[in-house]
Amino acid sequence: MKYSNPVLFSDYSDPDAIRVGDDFYMVASSFNHVPGVPVLHSKNLVEWELINYVLPTLPFGKFNAVRHGEGAWAPSLRYHGGKFYCLIPFPDEGIFVSEADDPRGKWSLLRPLLTGKGYEDPCPLWDNGKCYVVFAFAKSRAGFNSRLAVFETDEFLKTPATRYAFVYDGHMQNPKIEGPKFYKKDGMYYILAPAGGVSSGWQTALRSEKIYGPYESRIVLMQGGTDINGPHQGALVDLDDDGQKWAFLHFTDMGAFGRVVCLEPARWENGWPLFGEISEPDLPGEPVKEGEYPVDIKTGVKFDPDDSFDSPRLSLKWQTPANPQEGWYSLKRGLKLNCVYHAEQSLSDLPQLFMQKICYRSFSAKCRCKLALKEDGDETGFVVFGKKYSYICVVRQGGNNYLEIRKGEIGGKEDETLCRSQPYADDYVTFQLSAGFENPNLLSYRFTFGGSAFTHRFYAAPGVWTGAKIGVYARSSNERSPGSALFGFFRVTEKR
Repeated sequence: MKYSNPVLFSDYSDPDAIRVGDDFYMVASSFNHVPGVPVLHSKNLVEWELINYVLPTLPFGKFNAVRHGEGAWAPSLRYHGGKFYCLIPFPDEGIFVSEADDPRGKWSLLRPLLTGKGYEDPCPLWDNGKCYVVFAFAKSRAGFNSRLAVFETDEFLKTPATRYAFVYDGHMQNPKIEGPKFYKKDGMYYILAPAGGVSSGWQTALRSEKIYGPYESRIVLMQGGTDINGPHQGALVDLDDDGQKWAFLHFTDMGAFGRVVCLEPARWENGWPLFGEISEPDLPGEPVKEGEYPVDIKTGVKFDPDDSFDSPRLSLKWQTPANPQEGWYSLKRGLKLNCVYHAEQSLSDLPQLFMQKICYRSFSAKCRCKLALKEDGDETGFVVFGKKYSYICVVRQGGNNYLEIRKGEIGGKEDETLCRSQPYADDYVTFQLSAGFENPNLLSYRFTFGGSAFTHRFYAAPGVWTGAKIGVYARSSNERSPGSALFGFFRVTEKR
C-alpha cells in the first residue's frame, strides 16, 4: 500500500509521535486555541484520527482573552512506566507537564518543570533512574536562539528544575536550531532538531556518548529538489520492539493551509539516522512524494469536517481562540450561538469564534442558520480567519437585518465593510464558501449567501503560527442582548 505526502493535510504544527504497542499517538502545537494540545491516534502513521486534547482550557487567566500566537507551543509526548507524559511549553511562563494513564481520558493538571520566559520545545529522556529534558530558546522572549540546553528532574517529573546546562550551540553550523527531540540508541545519545528556519531549513542529527555532550552534528534531511520545504520539526518513531524498523514524521509549511504533516522512511546506518530518499550515503536525504505504508494496515480513518450538531457535546473539531465562557453556546436541535457582548467592532479579538482547521486543498463549505437577532448590534456570520481575514454576516441595525461582507486584519483598525444588502427579511440564511488551491501556499475563496449573487473573492492568509481557519460566530454590541443564531449543520465538501 502506498501513501502520498503530506499524510495529514491539516495544520498540526510541531508534531511529536510515539508508538505504544500497536498504536501510534501524536500531539501538536495549539498556541492560543482551545481546547489545547490535540491528541491524535493512528494504526499506521498514515491515517490519523483526532481523539482528545490534553488541555480543556489554558491554565492562565490571560487566555480568557485572545492572545494570538501565545499559549501552548510545540509539546512532546512520551510513554514511561505505564503513563503518558506530555511536556508543554508556554513561552512566557515556562515548561509544564501533564500525564495520563489513557491518552483518550483525562489528563492531569499541569505542573511546572522549569519556570521563566523563552523556553520552548521540551522533550524528555529517561536514563539511569532520572529524567533529562532537552529544550530550545525563543529569541522573542529569551533574547537569543540557536542553542539547546538540558535540565534534570526525577523519574516521575515531580521535581521542578532550578538550573540547566547548555549542550549545543548551533550559531556556526546549525543557526536557528530548535524543536529538539531526545533519543538513546545503542549506548549513544541523539538529539534530532530542525535548523535554518521553518520554510528554508533542514533536519539535523546530533550524537554524543554523554548526555551533556559534546555533540557532533550531521544534516540528515533537506528539501533538495522537492517542493516539501523545511523539512521542519518532527518525530522519529520506532515501528517494532526490536528497533529494526523506523519512520520519521515532520511538518512542512504551506502558508494559509498551515503546517501539514509528512512521513518519511527512516533507517540507521553507521550510527546515524537517515531519512527520506537517500541518493548517496554521505548526503542528506530528501523528502519523498510517496512511500509504502510503514505498517501493513489500512483503517480508512480520515478527518470529517462535517457537523450536524446532534451530539450533547461540541465536536473535537471545533476550537475557540480563547478559553470558552458559560453562555456562549448550547447544543439543542443544532448549535445555538448566543449574541454575547463584545465591545470591539473588529473580529480579530473576538473570543467566541468557533473555528476548525482546513483539511482539503480545494473545497466548498456550507452552513444554514436560523436567525433570532433581537436588538440593534446583534450579529452572526461565517469567517475565514488568519492574520488577514474576511467574513460574511447578518447584522441587525435600525430594526432590520442586513447581509454584509467585511474584511480586517489582526492588529488593524476597525473591520472594513465591503458591501451591504437591502433589508433582509428571511428567518434563515445560508452561508457558503468556495475555496480553491492555486499553489502550495495560496488558497483563494469566494463567499456567497445561498444562491445570491452577493459575492466577493479573497485570498486566505495564515494566522499567527497557524494556518487559516473557517468558522462561525455570534456577538452583540449590547451587554444583555437575548439574540441568538441557530446553526443546523456545517458541511465541508472536497473538490477534486
